Amino acid sequence: MGIVARLSRRSVTVTALGALLCGALFGTPLAHPAAASSGTAATPTVTVPPTGSHGFPFLAAAEDLGSFGYTEQEYFISGTATSYAKSGLWTSDGRWNVRATDTAAYKSRLLVRRPAAPAKFNGTVVVEWLNVSGQIDLSPDYWFERDELLRQGYAWVGVSAQAVGVNGGLDEIKGLKGWDPARYGSLVHPGDAFAYDIFSQAGQALRTPNGPDPLGGLTVRTLLADGESQSAGFMTTYVNAVQPVSKVYDGFMVHSNSAIASPLSGVLADTLLMPNPSRIRTDLTVPTFVVLTETDVPAAALARQPDTSSVVHWELAGTAHGDQWAYDLGEATVRKSAGSSGPSADCAPGSAPFNDGPGHWAMNAALRHLAGWARGGARPPSGPPLSTLLRDPATGLAVGGVRLPDVTVPTRTLTGLRDTTDSGVFCGLYGARDPWNGDADAWDRHDDGDPSDPSFPSTAEPVLSRLYPTHADYVGKVRTAAQASVNAGYLLPEDATAIVTAAQESDIGG
Repeated sequence: MGIVARLSRRSVTVTALGALLCGALFGTPLAHPAAASSGTAATPTVTVPPTGSHGFPFLAAAEDLGSFGYTEQEYFISGTATSYAKSGLWTSDGRWNVRATDTAAYKSRLLVRRPAAPAKFNGTVVVEWLNVSGQIDLSPDYWFERDELLRQGYAWVGVSAQAVGVNGGLDEIKGLKGWDPARYGSLVHPGDAFAYDIFSQAGQALRTPNGPDPLGGLTVRTLLADGESQSAGFMTTYVNAVQPVSKVYDGFMVHSNSAIASPLSGVLADTLLMPNPSRIRTDLTVPTFVVLTETDVPAAALARQPDTSSVVHWELAGTAHGDQWAYDLGEATVRKSAGSSGPSADCAPGSAPFNDGPGHWAMNAALRHLAGWARGGARPPSGPPLSTLLRDPATGLAVGGVRLPDVTVPTRTLTGLRDTTDSGVFCGLYGARDPWNGDADAWDRHDDGDPSDPSFPSTAEPVLSRLYPTHADYVGKVRTAAQASVNAGYLLPEDATAIVTAAQESDIGG
């Protein structure tokens, strides 16, 4: 089992990489249920962008949103943004005070996907801090959460919060302004020290628009902030330092952050000046949901903290920072705008295929939990910690964590780690999968012996016909596991049905 045998050699690489890049039915309600707030951030001016040379916004969806009853439009927001600096001593508890230090004019954009019919809108807007690790705007959490967003009638808004997405960096596209000067030439971003307030003002523009309404008249009941990977580092700082000042958002999704939050200055080197670890403050009256994949846990484990009435963590077994699901959903959209200049996973030829595990199923459940929790509903269930060292010697799967049917009724090894030899920096974020094609006789010999034998993982691999003697046996085990995950609050009933249907349509067993 090649993937499992090489795990120990990969862990150091992935840990370093992670440090760099980086209704609700269960639990107890918030002590002070959150109510939608008008916030205290400034309200920017909203305008409609010109058509431009491409005729569509950067990151416009490649799929037909109309077939889901959705519409997509882009808006500009402009005004004066404030930067912040530390006030007093910042420690690992996240209770960080700030002071305003400077102001600057800005003009950025919102990409809005919303139900075309007001009756379909569920009242919740998910505002994603667009990720710029690839030097362009990307929307990883839209892709992870897309099924839940569209089927439940959420509105989704992507915010170009950071300077490199607007002004460009090392990429060939040179940001929005370089990609389509006719459309985006008037944008102004004064730097990432102002990104936090730009994100606050984006929320205000959705609550109390000054100009055209980006939501087309939809009434906002709940405003959720969301960020994945690098954006999750900024989201951590936003929760701890800016939300107490702005009071704009009703809840936060922090997906795949590391142990150290992003600095207020927005300068990467200043991460060294941030508290290590940077935990989530527990004194807010709005909730924060932290979701980590296997890829993230080695770098983020130092920031573990007990769950409270306002902070919950999940660590997902068998998942990756980026995975096949998010890649497949996002690739066409990225290529539609960026073409061959868009970022690539850049994995070495012949390397393991991407992780195709249950990350999106868990994110669907987490989003629904957070939306209900932010409206004063029950707190989501806590998740057990994922082991940073131990893996099942027979299957190669991680030990502990939130375990969905892909892990509890396995058909392949799923990991958040991968061999990145001769690969690009992004390749390691996609994890790996190892299909099982083991020798039945070898498996039987080891299965009758001692699976803890150190030679076991490298000399025998699970054989599906031995694990699941009949197709009915496999389907029955998947159905039982799916129901257990639903009962525990880690899986939505709709997704459990999809998982069981896929098992029924497979040829696994016998």
